[in-house]
Order: sequence, then C-alpha cells, then structure tokens
Amino acid sequence: MTPNEISIARYRRRAARYDASAAFTMPLRQRTIALLALQPGEVVLDVGAGTGLSFAPLLAAVGEQGRVLAFEQSPEMCEQARARIAREGWHSRVWLQEASAENVQLPRPADAALFNYVHDITRTPAAVDNLMRQLKPGARIAIAGMKFFPWWTGPLNLLAWLKNRPYNARASDLWRPWDLVAPHCEDFERRSTQWGMGYIARGRRRA
Repeated sequence: MTPNEISIARYRRRAARYDASAAFTMPLRQRTIALLALQPGEVVLDVGAGTGLSFAPLLAAVGEQGRVLAFEQSPEMCEQARARIAREGWHSRVWLQEASAENVQLPRPADAALFNYVHDITRTPAAVDNLMRQLKPGARIAIAGMKFFPWWTGPLNLLAWLKNRPYNARASDLWRPWDLVAPHCEDFERRSTQWGMGYIARGRRRA
C-alpha cells in the first residue's frame, strides 16, 4: 500500500470518533490559527481539513467576505466535513474538495495556510511543493504537529511513535517534521509544545 492508502485506511477506522478525540488539542488548534493573523476578506487554506473542525474559527477570522479553501483525501472524514458545511450553511464560504495534497488544485491562490496535525502531508515533498506553489508570495503559514523528544530522552520517543502511528503512515519520521516546509518560508519560527512531544511553527512563503 502507498502511504496515502495507509492513511486513508487508518482514518476510515477513526473517522466516526475523530471529533471527540480531537477535543483535547482544540486549544492548540486555535493557538495555531491565531499565528496566521488572518484579516477580514482573506482566503485561507485548510490543509488536510479532516472533519472541518477548523472551519468555524477560520471563518470567524476572515469574516463574511473571506473564504476558506479546504481539501481532505479521506472519504469518511470529507463526508463529515461536507455535513458540517451543510449544517452550518457555509456553502458559499467554504470550498471543499476530496483530493490528496499532491493533486489538489485550488480555485484561487491563498493568503494563508493552516497545517494542523497533517504529518504525512508535511513529510511528502510532492505534496508540500504542490501546496506552496498555490499560495500567494508572502502568504502566512502556521503548522502544529507531533515530533520526537530530544534524542537523549531515549525511551520517551516510543510514546511519541505510539501516539502518531494510529493516524499516520510516516509515524517514525518525527525528528524534524517541519524541514520540508521551512525552506519554502521566510522568517520561519518554531517552538515546542506538549512538554517537547509537539511543536508549532510559522513563517511566510518565499516570494
């Protein structure tokens, strides 16, 4: 199976319970969205949107004239995101496509992009390249995800691997999970979260 096929299979098993499991990291999601410094009227890309949990805070930030562009490769997760859009009446404000990060084609360039816990995407060069070329020069980027603890903590990294493996095909690639995105950015900054097992980062797409 390809990494994308593995990821789709894993999220198929977890889609029904995903929103409940993601409640614990909602404060970190909101903190990461705040790093984008979104303005009314802007277009923001929700990378690997899952069930659409980020739609409400993103829409609140860009206002009635702003737009959210989103994609998700998991059919089960995308179905829940579509149901959320229909339930909230967001059809004119959210563009959603079932597609992989390597192949998605956005209807317009985005002013900002949210990468919230999309480890497999940030570890796939073709995916990162495809998304970055569709962002405006200077677009703000914010990332949240998991990483290994420092190497000298030894066995603690088994915990990070175990927590990442149920969701991601590249669960062992946690040493520097941001390093494919960082070269595309200016002013890239990163800090640790979750006592060292997570990180958030931000930057601006190079002109």
